[in-house]
Amino acid sequence: MTALAQQPWPWYVAGVIIGLTVPALLILGNKHFGISAIFRHACAACLPGNVKFFQYNLKKETWNFFFIAGIIIGAVIASQLLASPQSSSIHPQLKAELAGYGITDTAKLAPAQLFSFQNLLTVKGFIILIGGGFLIGFGSRYAGGCTSGHAIMGLSNLQWPSLVATIMFMAGGFVMANLIMPFILRL
Repeated sequence: MTALAQQPWPWYVAGVIIGLTVPALLILGNKHFGISAIFRHACAACLPGNVKFFQYNLKKETWNFFFIAGIIIGAVIASQLLASPQSSSIHPQLKAELAGYGITDTAKLAPAQLFSFQNLLTVKGFIILIGGGFLIGFGSRYAGGCTSGHAIMGLSNLQWPSLVATIMFMAGGFVMANLIMPFILRL
């Protein structure tokens, strides 16, 4: 069992499992799948001031904290106990393109040349980690939900705004990956 769990799963298996969370959450308690709302709940729990945005029944939303805790615990178990002994493999053309940007540590999913504490204090690191994180947080709040909430939950409920948001997420991802990120990596 462990050897099977250490191998990458096909997209169609993982996708079905992720997709089944939508009806499971709806059946188990009429809950909506999404991650970005947890930031609002955390702020409401930590900063119980007179901010109207944070005044709601937080007890009704505590399940989100357990959901996030499960994601974190699952990630730790997967990375520590179920990690594949083989290094990641990427397409040779992508490997050559990344080498052109000075990224040679492609055996890991998060190359040290981009994702390390040493690189956090560089201009490139600041733009990628801090700027990107802020834009993702702001964008998910502005769009009324994150990619998982719109693309998984919203589309499965046939919500028109979720279709528009998902199309915009994809378009933004294509622009970022093909136009903006190469510029940042050259810094």
